[in-house]
Amino acid sequence: MKQIDNQPSAIVIGAGIVGLAISRSLAIQGYKVQVFERHEKAVGASIRNFGMIWPIGQPNGKMYNRAMKSRSIWKEICDEAELWYEEAGSIHLAYSELEAQVMQEIAEGNAGVRNIRWLNTEEVLAKTPAANPAGLKGGLWSGDEMIVESRVAIQKLPEYLSRKYDIGFHFSQAVSGVEGNTVFSGKKTYHADKIFICSGADFETLYPEIFAENHFTKCKLQMMRIVSQPENWRIGPSLCGGLSLIHYKGFEMAPSLAALKKHYEENMPEYLQNGIHVMVSQNGEGELTIGDSHEYGLHLDPFDRSEINQLIVSYLKEFASFKNWEIAQSWNGTYPKRTNGEADFVYQPAENVWIVNGMGGAGMTLSFGLAEEVITEVLSQTL
Repeated sequence: MKQIDNQPSAIVIGAGIVGLAISRSLAIQGYKVQVFERHEKAVGASIRNFGMIWPIGQPNGKMYNRAMKSRSIWKEICDEAELWYEEAGSIHLAYSELEAQVMQEIAEGNAGVRNIRWLNTEEVLAKTPAANPAGLKGGLWSGDEMIVESRVAIQKLPEYLSRKYDIGFHFSQAVSGVEGNTVFSGKKTYHADKIFICSGADFETLYPEIFAENHFTKCKLQMMRIVSQPENWRIGPSLCGGLSLIHYKGFEMAPSLAALKKHYEENMPEYLQNGIHVMVSQNGEGELTIGDSHEYGLHLDPFDRSEINQLIVSYLKEFASFKNWEIAQSWNGTYPKRTNGEADFVYQPAENVWIVNGMGGAGMTLSFGLAEEVITEVLSQTL
């Protein structure tokens, strides 16, 4: 890897979505970037998700703008790297008058701000053949959401970034320590002008005190994948049940949301106790990714709980109808989560070292936008 004389250098630890996004932004700013990943490929939370770029979940203002910036970068990258994506949009489906009321309030609150509107029953069924028509009151449509196949994209992006920006990747090379401008990998040492720690929950091993002192816990989610649907049958937009309305900050504007949450607490306590809200997306091969649950703690059970998967599928069948319901895979993933409500963690533990982390399950949606903000701010401080 050639380096221009006096070219600034950076090391990024972690080849998940945050590390890839930070690496790209650094390279665009003229840095010679090397990425270190402890596994032979990224295998963490960045590939264990729906593949959703999900602006609808973010509140208006800074976070929504960050999500939309990320979306535009995702689209640019997918076009250049020839990665599959679909600008599918999303529909939250209403099966009670209260759910419909909340969705209408969200649509009204976003009028003229986002590509969001309330659909009646006939309009929903015209957009998706997968909505269960029985008892359907309508749905909240958003055109902003986009789907990628995260398992493929995250593992192909290093080749694209290497080719376009000459970013170097060191896979199967764990980082054991950082001191000053030096990164240690066992007995090997590497030096750079700037170092960025983007290793998800693994950053606890490098900075245990910082992890412990900055309102972090861990979140375990359970997900499943349904086999490819026959005859290239497509669901259209990603679909969500009403439970998703109480999960995302982007919906907190609705005056009736508190009443809806109370309804769920009284009638679906097992779902709230396990942090379950149910969504489905479809990849380019026709497979359906479904989930998920949220269990919090510093020491999480590594084993999937069958009752959680059963609750997910049971609720999904209330609002979705597929051609084939065969489960092909199930898995769990873990990511770091801030307990103080913060949407990210950008922290400088030492001169020329930054930790970028803590997006709480929204890494696919926010990372590229956050990376642009972080690198712009870091470079402005060092001019």
